[in-house]
Amino acid sequence: MKIKFYNARIMTAENDCSIINGEIHIDGDKIRYVGEEKKEDSFDREINCEGNLIIPGFKNAHTHSAMTFLRSYADDLPLQEWLFERVFPREDKLTPDDVYLLTKLGIMEYLSSGITSCFDMYFFADAIAAAAADTGFRLVLCGSVSGDPVNAERVHKEYLKFANGKYNELISYQLGFHAEYTASLDLMKEMAKLSQSLKEPVYTHNSETEKETSECRERHGMSPTALFEELGMLNYGGGGFHCVYFDDNDMDIFKRHGMWAVTNPASNTKLASGIAPICRMMDKGVNLAIGTDGAASNNCLDMFREMFLTTGLQKIREKDASACDANVVLQMAVKGGALAMGLTDCDCLKEGKKADLVLIDLEQPNMQPLNNIGKNLVYSGSKSNVKLTMVNGRILYENGEYYIGEQPREIYEKANKLAKKLR
Repeated sequence: MKIKFYNARIMTAENDCSIINGEIHIDGDKIRYVGEEKKEDSFDREINCEGNLIIPGFKNAHTHSAMTFLRSYADDLPLQEWLFERVFPREDKLTPDDVYLLTKLGIMEYLSSGITSCFDMYFFADAIAAAAADTGFRLVLCGSVSGDPVNAERVHKEYLKFANGKYNELISYQLGFHAEYTASLDLMKEMAKLSQSLKEPVYTHNSETEKETSECRERHGMSPTALFEELGMLNYGGGGFHCVYFDDNDMDIFKRHGMWAVTNPASNTKLASGIAPICRMMDKGVNLAIGTDGAASNNCLDMFREMFLTTGLQKIREKDASACDANVVLQMAVKGGALAMGLTDCDCLKEGKKADLVLIDLEQPNMQPLNNIGKNLVYSGSKSNVKLTMVNGRILYENGEYYIGEQPREIYEKANKLAKKLR
């Protein structure tokens, strides 16, 4: 389908957060033109943006989409009670059909928040992939195994099935395991071997809590990051989710291997895990991206809130109101996330790139006056400003309506029935 967006403000995010006036032409799944007004006929649809803003879609660089069933079920509890008494026992009851449904619910929230792709770490990879394929959403699966070394074979099988768009052009795959504290040393060694044989990066939860990090030092005499490097797991890069308790050596390792630190400020705030040293990572030149984590610990899959917290918490941590510039945070949310997830053709709005974009409504009081549109997205923007979300050239959300192959009411009813059963 050929679509023309015209009379638009456009933030390409190719190099910075500057804005141009013009139009974007979509042909199939790709962007064919970005620039000034251009007379051309034969579009299937022409959309007058009325001076509103088009940006690349946000990339949710760490989440567990199917955890939507735990939203507001286990709130205001200590971390260990939340995890071991509320979360794990109910996750054990999930079936692939449950994960398929719950992932669809998560995708709906992503679309209404301007998120066009996510890096999803959960079990039943086939069900997650099917939900994304059926709704038209772009998804990067992340291996999530734990326990014994034999489980590395599952990651290998998933990689062979999903990597490089083999299953569906919208689905890709990155090697990963849950965390150091849930994996045996032999499993981590197997993951390192798998990474080396495939020449692929590895991703995992890393230094999310002080307890996790200190216990790793007791077990192995070093931080999780240093352990992964010693095992040869980082030779081809990768990344860590959370990265709250990082010291300078951890950051140097990430920088040395070109790795990505994915911050999840809402989840880390709600669970009192801590504030990641983002400003120090910036000073060290560490690659940075942003994720929401799952709805059990967040509870809102909203990149606007994540952006605000990313910069706001750094100002508190550093005791410096100028810390963590909002424009840098905006780049983390769109371009950084894409590169962290391996989506090099979705990082900006440019000819030949994938048509993953969002139309932002500037004609609302929270966006006026138009002093600095980019920074206002971070400090004042909200889901209410998302008019349209396009993934791979298809409009999946527009003016409150979803075009994902199923009616929202049907998904809500099924999700509520399932949540009641699991309770």
